[in-house]
Amino acid sequence: VQLQACGGGLVQTGGSLRLSCAASGRTFSSYAMGWFRQAPGKGGEFVAAVSRSGSSTYYADSVKGRFTISRDNAKNTVYLQMNSLKPEDTALYYCVARRGNQIDYWGQGTEVTVSS
Repeated sequence: VQLQACGGGLVQTGGSLRLSCAASGRTFSSYAMGWFRQAPGKGGEFVAAVSRSGSSTYYADSVKGRFTISRDNAKNTVYLQMNSLKPEDTALYYCVARRGNQIDYWGQGTEVTVSS
């Protein structure tokens, strides 16, 4: 599985961005999908995850109520809608695919910068 993320950019505080991550292959629906991020000078942080069917979602407390993760299995794509962005959301965002207890695949990052 190859993961290609896009949609990052520069936005002002309070703005919105929508990240997309397209997966190759025909097994997309067999993977739980998620997003992680890494801010400059900091370690990686879990952001959100969605189950294989899309019926269950999980969020870090820091983004709950502002971010929404979703997936379209027909398009092999997972999305992260980010609203009410804050400067502390500035980071490189990675999409990941997980089938078992550990992450199987990482995509390349897409950069999000929130200006104050």
